[in-house]
Amino acid sequence: MKRFTEGDHVRVDIPDETDPDHDVYHGEEGVVLGVLEDDASETTGDERDSQIYRLELDSGDVVDFRWRDLRPP
Repeated sequence: MKRFTEGDHVRVDIPDETDPDHDVYHGEEGVVLGVLEDDASETTGDERDSQIYRLELDSGDVVDFRWRDLRPP
């Protein structure tokens, strides 16, 4: 089951301050452009990990995030 769908407004929430993306993206907001899939769930055992959310941030950047880095605004 997808946590977010195309058109949803979301906020990037990366609580781990040692994550290299924290300083760049934490707190940014944007819109889900689409949902991609890969086979990450085969490694983690969590089906949600196979979903990659492509966002267009308010800054105009287009970036991909996993479900655990996104929250409703």
